[in-house]
Amino acid sequence: MLRKIALLAIPGTAPFEFGVICEVFGIDRSDSGGPVFDFSIVTATPGPVPTSLGFDLMIDNDLSGAADADLIAVPAHSIGAVDERYLDVIRAAAARGAWVLSVCSGAFVLGQAGILDGRRSTTHWMHTDRLMRQYPGTDVDPDVLFVEDRGVVTSAGTASGIDAALHIVRKELGASAANVIARRMVVPPQRDGGQSQYIESPVVECRSDSLVGVTEWMLENLGEDLTIDQLARKALMSSRTFARRFRAETGTTPAAWLNRQRLLRAQQLLEETSLGLEQIAAETGFGSAAVMRHHFLKVLQTTPTAYRRAFGAPLRAAS
Repeated sequence: MLRKIALLAIPGTAPFEFGVICEVFGIDRSDSGGPVFDFSIVTATPGPVPTSLGFDLMIDNDLSGAADADLIAVPAHSIGAVDERYLDVIRAAAARGAWVLSVCSGAFVLGQAGILDGRRSTTHWMHTDRLMRQYPGTDVDPDVLFVEDRGVVTSAGTASGIDAALHIVRKELGASAANVIARRMVVPPQRDGGQSQYIESPVVECRSDSLVGVTEWMLENLGEDLTIDQLARKALMSSRTFARRFRAETGTTPAAWLNRQRLLRAQQLLEETSLGLEQIAAETGFGSAAVMRHHFLKVLQTTPTAYRRAFGAPLRAAS
């Protein structure tokens, strides 16, 4: 169970990425039905910790607070050699099976710790070539928002750290918990790790009124067999133009976006209702429980039954 979070304050840390971790894990959202974490910020030498922007963070806790953490988070920082004491904390966390999360250039710290060897990873697209050169033992994917490989999650630039953190919350505590955090942060809860870093527009939400209308209609009709041609007609575009515009504004294809929405809706129904698997599959557009199971295994590495057992409301799951 994800309970105790330790954020490493490393000299040269980037304030925004540091703040991303604080925002996801450090705020009590129990009044909205969200999770409450035992969150602490730790550093090798308590006191002032310089940031990449020239001001200091005052950190009181030493690294002993990370010894039994369920998640060790490493924000972006000025790329360079890191105190061995931080690396030991990261190695120990990976060895005991705790989550390790890096945001942006924080992946280089994980590389120095040696825990990326034999794993897939990513970082900000500006740094992927350097990560490949410095740590040839890791398989760097330069195109994605984040990568999870056996408990180690590396994310691309800035906002993708939110996606990666929500991914961990979702896997540990369920979609509802992740959605509460996302809603309070006013960010989309559904971006996949495999979504491209490279999008033409600087935001994830659709700017075009026609595309907004289509995505809203897609969400209202998840149980239907939706085709590209049908969606393009709703947007008053050719199929080719619609597919190109959709990817430019969302960073993914209509089919991938739709499939993710179906998964999210299925997760919600498994958590919050006692509906049978076949009925959930029909309502979410998967058609059959077998097809839904295939998508759960492919994307979430679990089955719908196991997901309900882990995250469903006890009375509903029992029924």
